[in-house]
Amino acid sequence: MSTEHEDAGGGRPTLRLADRAERTTEQPERAKITRQFVTFTFYKARPEWRMLDAEARLEARREFVEVYDSYRQALLMHSYSIVGLRSNVDFMIWRIGYSLDPFQEMSARLNATALGRYLDVTQSFLSMTKRSMYIDKDNPEHVEDRLHIVPGQSKYLFVYPFVKTREWYGLPVEQRQEMMDEHIRVGSKYRSVKLHTTYSFGLDDQEFVVAFETDQPSDFLDLVQELRESKASRYTLRDTPMYTCRQLPLGECLDELG
Repeated sequence: MSTEHEDAGGGRPTLRLADRAERTTEQPERAKITRQFVTFTFYKARPEWRMLDAEARLEARREFVEVYDSYRQALLMHSYSIVGLRSNVDFMIWRIGYSLDPFQEMSARLNATALGRYLDVTQSFLSMTKRSMYIDKDNPEHVEDRLHIVPGQSKYLFVYPFVKTREWYGLPVEQRQEMMDEHIRVGSKYRSVKLHTTYSFGLDDQEFVVAFETDQPSDFLDLVQELRESKASRYTLRDTPMYTCRQLPLGECLDELG
């Protein structure tokens, strides 16, 4: 389940499927735009963590946050609590950057902290930004929006991997565009929900990672339910696991570990 829509001014623009020439021919200024790497990393604290004394846990949390903050110049980052919302995850870190090196360096340093020894990474998604094949010529900012994510604008984030069936890619362009138009019309009803689509072809197990930001979880629930009835949903192979995340500073996420 995925939509392609952006809110521009007073209304939703209509996107159309770009022909092959348009997808391979970039405007000079657009060709210079650097794409981003994106990771969504989900952590679970082991039961032994809560057996430590309070002073040791406090110092371990402080060290973990210190390492996290040291990468703010290299990566754009936001943290989310999932405590009580899923049994296999406690918190998630959303990272965005222009090179894979700082992602790996940061992860290695977090693993080496006192808290890191008590954490398991239960899920991690790797993806990139890229130009969508659905291009809105009336909204030039749409291209740059797809290449550069501006995250953390809402309290809640809903994240999941997404895979289409192989039959989808074999459909005629016009037929796919017709079904995507239906998706766009449904998405236009829910203006409180902001979509971020990133791409994982060849990088990870999924084809896309989709992340929806909103301050109104009920709007996202209604959006997903309505999209389940769309024609394009027939070509969804997998869109789980789904994660409901609540944005909090990392220190507060760690406090909730107990």
